[in-house]
Amino acid sequence: MEPLLAYRHVRLIRRFEERLVGLKTDGLILGSMHLCNGQEAIPVGACACLEQRDALTVTYRGHGWAIARGLPLAQLFAELQGRASELSGGLGGSPYFCSARHGFLGENSIVGAGVPIAMGAALASYFDGSGSVSLVAIGDGALNQGAVHEGLNMAGTMRLPLVVVVENNVYSELTPVRDMIPTATLVERAPMYGMAPATIDGNDVDAVESAVRQAVERARSGGGPSLIEAHTERLVGHYDLDPQHYRPAGEIEDAMTREPVGRLRSVIGDAEADRIDDEVEQELDAAVAASHNVPFPTTESVTEHLYA
Repeated sequence: MEPLLAYRHVRLIRRFEERLVGLKTDGLILGSMHLCNGQEAIPVGACACLEQRDALTVTYRGHGWAIARGLPLAQLFAELQGRASELSGGLGGSPYFCSARHGFLGENSIVGAGVPIAMGAALASYFDGSGSVSLVAIGDGALNQGAVHEGLNMAGTMRLPLVVVVENNVYSELTPVRDMIPTATLVERAPMYGMAPATIDGNDVDAVESAVRQAVERARSGGGPSLIEAHTERLVGHYDLDPQHYRPAGEIEDAMTREPVGRLRSVIGDAEADRIDDEVEQELDAAVAASHNVPFPTTESVTEHLYA
């Protein structure tokens, strides 16, 4: 991806989430949020490889994926404020919104639960011959979930058009990954499922785009599923109120030397970066203002979408 465009995308995601923190401080957002500060290069690089017909499923840390997929910023701000947005009508909030018209099958706060959903999209493509690909992003801890194992086993057995991107951000919630698995890496499980493996620097947009593009082309051509382990580091807590007492002193400062916004800024230079920063702030100002015009759901709508 062209560096100026990559910087604009990662900067937009970073500042979108920083704006969310401000809106919550002002009392306009209730509940916890799981932010992706430091991990922006993964959704930016991956979504650049998807076509409109493709399906995307992500975790509760999915704001960046939604933005990279092209969901409207004003509607995202409205959804997270509990307003009746065009996404999930204010009922999804931070961890559960979706948008079918964008092929965004939704976030999911149940660890690993996105894989069976993404499997459904891949299975549909297998039967209808549409050529669409299903991409799912999961965290490192999700690989230890039973439903994920079942989904990957089925994808490998049927050679389904599924791409699994594991965002390895060092911690499974509050526990280091190294204390959670008996193997040196996560990706070495891929051959056991019959999946093509790849390990990449998840803070490098180009590395992400290159690996995901190969995986998507493989899936679309009938070559079967892939498992990509993207190494990254989150610069904030597991959720926005996490005091991070479990992190060693200096760890975040060290991670700041590798995070994608600063890395791309050093490539394009301060003058271009400052210009893009100004444009991003103006875009976010307009989106926040527009979100305040979206009404809240009515009392009568509370029973909508209930089937039991």
